[in-house]
Amino acid sequence: MHIEINTDSNIEGREELAIHVKGVVESALSRFSDRITRVEVHLSDQNGDKSGQDDKRCMMEVRLEGREPTAVTHQAASLGDAVAGAANKMKRSLESTLERLKDARRT
Repeated sequence: MHIEINTDSNIEGREELAIHVKGVVESALSRFSDRITRVEVHLSDQNGDKSGQDDKRCMMEVRLEGREPTAVTHQAASLGDAVAGAANKMKRSLESTLERLKDARRT
């Protein structure tokens, strides 16, 4: 599973953040790692230098083998919470998608 992390110009600590993000993504999606070819994580601070509630955004896109990409977005007060929220949403989305595929094969 290849994980690519992109940030906007308002995000600091890119290297430490990248290590953290990879750990969260690998932990949340490890069950699907044999089916995932690529994960793209886009992090942004919606308000830039200004503070604001839930202004950190994480957009996560996963490509499963032979399927169109699946994308989710989560906004939170911190980047860590935004990443964790997006990873949880993606996990639920992949569980749902793969369960539907499994059911379709049975019929």
